[in-house]
Amino acid sequence: MRTSCFAIASFLAIFFIPFSWATSYEDFVNCLEDNSHPSYPTSSIIYTRDNPSYSSVLKTYIRNLRFNETTTPKPLLIITALHASHIQASIVCAKQHHLQMKIRSGGHDYEGISYWSENPFFVLDLFNLRAINVSIETESAWVQTGATLGEVYYRIAEKSKTHGFPAGVCPTVGVGGHFSGGGYGNMMRKYGLSVDNIVDAEVIDVNGRILDREAMGEDLFWAINGGGASSFVVLLSYKIKLVQVPAKVTVFNVTRTLEQNATDLVYRWQHVADKLHDDIFIRLTLKVINDSSSRQKTIQATFFTLFLGDSNQLLALMDHSFPELGLTNSDCIEMSWLESVVYYTSFPIGTPVNALLSRVPQVLTHLKRKSDYLKKPIPKKGLESIFKKMLELEAPQLTFNPYGGKMARISPFAKPFPHRKGNICKIHYLTNWNEDGVEAAKHYVELTRKLYDYMTPYVSKSPRESFWNYRDLDLGINHNNGEEQSYTQGAAYGIKYFKAANFNRLVMIKTKVDPTNFFRNEQSIPLLPSFRKK
Repeated sequence: MRTSCFAIASFLAIFFIPFSWATSYEDFVNCLEDNSHPSYPTSSIIYTRDNPSYSSVLKTYIRNLRFNETTTPKPLLIITALHASHIQASIVCAKQHHLQMKIRSGGHDYEGISYWSENPFFVLDLFNLRAINVSIETESAWVQTGATLGEVYYRIAEKSKTHGFPAGVCPTVGVGGHFSGGGYGNMMRKYGLSVDNIVDAEVIDVNGRILDREAMGEDLFWAINGGGASSFVVLLSYKIKLVQVPAKVTVFNVTRTLEQNATDLVYRWQHVADKLHDDIFIRLTLKVINDSSSRQKTIQATFFTLFLGDSNQLLALMDHSFPELGLTNSDCIEMSWLESVVYYTSFPIGTPVNALLSRVPQVLTHLKRKSDYLKKPIPKKGLESIFKKMLELEAPQLTFNPYGGKMARISPFAKPFPHRKGNICKIHYLTNWNEDGVEAAKHYVELTRKLYDYMTPYVSKSPRESFWNYRDLDLGINHNNGEEQSYTQGAAYGIKYFKAANFNRLVMIKTKVDPTNFFRNEQSIPLLPSFRKK
């Protein structure tokens, strides 16, 4: 979907609201009240466009300013659920009044489809559901969908300095979308994805029933652990399995430019990053900078690392496996695991760990993201060509997240997430900009697409794989024409995210648990092509 077309559709969606909605609004609100628990009235959780707090409630969890334009379609109302009955009522009333329901837990939604649509819709916002109950005795925790990753990490560390959880490095990401889409971070080589460490869940299905793992069955539990819960249910909470972390971990952040032999280091990184000791995670970032000495633009490679051990162990392992980097003791910083989370989020050293409790992002900007998978090392000539293209385009940054370790030992069918053995790393394309407006968005989105297209010879093929949590509408859109979403349109992106076998299993589960396709969005799992609920 191109930005200019999106802007036109957005304009239409804002100003052409079906007459039937205006005549049934009061009925919809009454329906919500009638179907909520008497002890939890809905008067304080409904925000309509004439409510003075509507805009602030909507904007608070928008993390991509690209979808905070005047042209962006806005919800007819926002329901900030405080209780499971509010969710149940929202489902019942949305079905009765034929309104699309968008589910938002944290807002870190690269394409914003949890809070905009081309059709009349409302947002079910779950940010109030954020309880975290940690049990060190059982090495587990129940985490509600609206909690943030920073809150989860902090609450675990309150109870134990030697426990953690493998998930993302951005503390303001909401649990609901992150976990249900897979969830990865800098401990994945040691412990796998977030979904590889989830043992139970509570959801509300299309019939308003609250189900745990036993009640929902293993198929649905499989689907919501990497296939995106919003295609199947409303997620209430996950039970996660805590993992062991040492009392002290080690981090380093080493940078090199092209003039400092970055090309050779990047080439070597591709050959070792997925084969290092499981306790080592070295993220590689490539970006265009201005070289202060030469006053010319160059490429800077950053090797950003978490090691689950002390600096002496790390130096010994690096000297054996990646001596070319020239790591020294002065590069290494020892700290607690929780402090490493703060460090990896690019807070200044010494920032108090309670910074992880803030739900305000460090950076709020317009952005476009894409992803790829690298199966074979890119030759040096290829790297030089890519660097030349990056210097030409200037805007996109590339981040390479290494695989191997436990990621290579888990079956690609164990979860919907299929990108396991055979991947050196995932490539993340990042473009940020500060200018408002459709034209600026079009310009920067096109820059990202150009670099993505240029990378085609070097990345996975048939399909060209992508990461579900980095949703990308360039891969295809399943337009929300009521229940009749297309299987073919869904396969266009679904096979890239999940590969064919897992995608088809997700389709079968979707057809069974949500036969009217109530839970749908622009990239949701479609129904079986031959299935039509009468």
